[in-house]
Formats: sequence, C-alpha cells, structure tokens
Amino acid sequence: MDKCSFCGRDKRDTNLLIAGISGHICDNCVEQAYEIVQEETKKKAPFDINAIKLIKPKEIKKFLDSYVIGQEDAKKTISVAVYNHYKRLMQSTRRDQSDEVEIEKSNIILVGETGTGKTLLARTIAKLLHVPFTIVDATVLTEAGYVGEDIESILTRLLQVADYNTEAAEKGIVFIDEIDKIARKGDNPSITRDVSGEGVQQGLLKLLEGSVVNVPPQGGRKHPDQKMIPVDTRNILFICGGAFEGIERKIAQRLNTKVVGYNASRQTDRIERENLMQYISPQDLRAFGMIPEIIGRLPVLSYLHPLDRKTLRTILTEPKNSIIKQYTKLFEMDDVKLTIEEEALNYIVDKAVEFKLGARGLRSICEAIMIDVMFEQPSSGESEVVITPQLAKSKIEKINLHRLKAA
Repeated sequence: MDKCSFCGRDKRDTNLLIAGISGHICDNCVEQAYEIVQEETKKKAPFDINAIKLIKPKEIKKFLDSYVIGQEDAKKTISVAVYNHYKRLMQSTRRDQSDEVEIEKSNIILVGETGTGKTLLARTIAKLLHVPFTIVDATVLTEAGYVGEDIESILTRLLQVADYNTEAAEKGIVFIDEIDKIARKGDNPSITRDVSGEGVQQGLLKLLEGSVVNVPPQGGRKHPDQKMIPVDTRNILFICGGAFEGIERKIAQRLNTKVVGYNASRQTDRIERENLMQYISPQDLRAFGMIPEIIGRLPVLSYLHPLDRKTLRTILTEPKNSIIKQYTKLFEMDDVKLTIEEEALNYIVDKAVEFKLGARGLRSICEAIMIDVMFEQPSSGESEVVITPQLAKSKIEKINLHRLKAA
C-alpha cells in the first residue's frame, strides 16, 4: 500500500495522497510545508534599509502631481518630510562615531476640508516609498482597556506591512487619518474619562515622541497570551490628517474678523474669508480640542485649500486615476466606448460645488448618473454609451438629493 514519504501515513489514513517520481506526500504534509515556507519567507523582508534610494523632494512632488491636483503647499511639505526621513535613516545606518549631530524627525499634521485630498496624498506617496508604510484610522482607537482598538494596533499594522521585520518597521512611515476625531469634547480637561478622545491623544504621545513600545503582533485582546514584539518608534515618521470641521470659527475668532469698527474692518479686508484654513496655527488646534503635548510632537503644520470649480473640473478628467478614466476603463472591459459630453462634465462639477463634498462628491454624483447605464448596458449589447447633460440632469433629479448630500 502507498504511504506518505514524509509522515509515513497509509493512503487510507489521508484525504489525499499525491504521487511523485519516487515517493508520495499527503495533504497534511503539504499544508505543514506551506506554513513552513510562509514563516521562512517572513524572515526575509522585502525592505532593504541599507539599499535605500534617496528620492529628491522635486522628484517626489512630480510623482504626486500626476495623481493629486493642486495642494502645492501640502505636497511640498510631504516631499520634504519624506526626503528628510530618508536622510535620517541613512545617517542612522552609516553614522560615524565622530558625528555628534543627530537628526530628529519632524512629524506632520495636515488640515483640510473633507474631499480635498489628504488620504489621497497618503495613498499616492505609499506607491513611491521604499520603506514600510501604513494608513490607520483614528476613529476606531480608544484608551487601553476599553472597547475599540488600542493605540499599539497602529504599530501592529506597520509590522504586518513589514512582514514582521522589526528593523524595517522601525524605519517606516505611518499616516494617521481622521486625527480630529480624537479631539477632546471641550476646551477644558475632562472631569470624567474621555476614552476615545483625550485618552487616545495621551496614548499617542509615546509613539510620536519616540520610545520602545511592546506591540502585540496579532492585536491585544484577542490573543492575551501572545509574545510581545518591542518596537522603537524614534525613527518612525508620523503624518496625521484631519478635516477639523468647524475650526474656521476658531481661526476667525483669533483673527478678529468679526470685530466692529473702522480700523478693524480695514485690517480684515486683507484676509481671505473664503479660505480661512490657510491662516491656521497651533493655537487653533488647541482651541479645537487637541492637547498641547500632542501639538508639540507634530511640529510641521500644513493645510489643504478648499477645491474650487476649476480644480474639481481638472480632478474629474486629468489625473492618472481620475474618475472618468476609471469609468472609461470599466466600459472598455465590456468592449464599450464611453463618451461624456462637455456640458455633462460641467453639470457634474456644478453639483459637486453645490453639495460642498469636495472631490469625494464627484464620485457620488457620477455613481448616481451611471448606475442605471451600468445596469442596462451589459445586457443591451450596445457598443457605445453617450452621457448627455439631459441624461445627467434627469438621473440626478430622480434620486433623493438629501441622501446624496449626506453621502
């Protein structure tokens, strides 16, 4: 009777016995061999820190330009931060004993309205980097011991991206999205426990500043007996982004835009009231509910401009992954040519401006217009689809506008 050449089981004791040239292997041994290969592969991380290619700020910004329209200030800030991060890594790996100057990291915070491109910037820069990069959402974080994810789960994600290579993870970049959602509920320190706001900010301090954190490789509460992995966060660059809804009122109060009087009105004439975000300062973040300690650990403060009509029109068609190019590709996969008339594109942009949803609103409107077309076309056998302004208007008028505005 045939036997497994690895474990010696008879054929009748296995679910499957695979025959080779001079032996056999059972399904159990195949699974174990696969796990061994996976474990060994993890040890050989794809990130070679010693072979980092230094990318200059202008090259980084040029790459971002092909995906992100506008936002010159934010793109320059991120480009310089990533460039300096690479130089810091090169210094730490090749440091001469006589070199007493140690370059410290400068964590970044990006502030901008919803749909202006904060997360898109992060996802785009991730395509270019040669170090581990992860995006985490601050809305799910709570203070340790409460329902939700621990602060250490941020580093767990980074470890997973680095295939659990601690050395590579310790030189990675983390983008923390929706950082404004952990602002404390009032200007004054909490009397009761603020476990999803101020408590999270206090927990983030040790990560942002730089310390050795014991990280559970599979998450904290699900596997309490697992072995912890120590991760040094001194060389991990943190980029935070948030909409900070309503912070314009804090900026306006600081700039005295509502002061009555002739002299006051002359001073405020020079202020662009439609784009108060460009005047943001650390004290506005503090007034919003960010604790002073965390503001101090995010020394680089940049902002994203609200998107005007011209920028939205460019976003719709120009970038490499523009929404219209995505729909065109979807129809091409069915051998169908998609044509959207110029007036229809202008109508989509007008609606996006009306709903004040930024670039994210463009997709909501396009989906509302395209959904019936994408449902009918595969069965109709048509070789061309034309979206006219009349068709776009009829589709938008049909749907529940209130639901679209809340999307």
